[in-house]
Amino acid sequence: MIRVNVSKQSSYPVSSSVLKKSLKDFLAKKGLVSDAEVSVALVSEKKMLDLGRKYLKDSKMHNVLAFADEETKGKFAYPPDGLIRLGEIIVCYPQAVKEAEKENNLIENKILELVKHGAEHLLGMHHE
Repeated sequence: MIRVNVSKQSSYPVSSSVLKKSLKDFLAKKGLVSDAEVSVALVSEKKMLDLGRKYLKDSKMHNVLAFADEETKGKFAYPPDGLIRLGEIIVCYPQAVKEAEKENNLIENKILELVKHGAEHLLGMHHE
């Protein structure tokens, strides 16, 4: 079973249940068959800038960041409970809104696109 945890401000009108189902389906299609857990956070621009400064040492506004557990907590050790903790996907909600408007896209669709992009990173798929 794939478990998805979502945290967001109540003022961000994104359906947590739609986000969870979409991400679970996406991960299953990518071949994830083990018990796994991933967290998704929708954050403000200030929080995203803070995370970029802290972890990437830059002041660039990122629309999505993904951190595998071993990147933030040290070397990976197979968990005794058998649950694979993929990590965390962080989406900058205001940035997603701006991009959705620019692309004439629905905000929820843009957020799902960014979450899937972050999930690909957690699965080891990277771009240049």
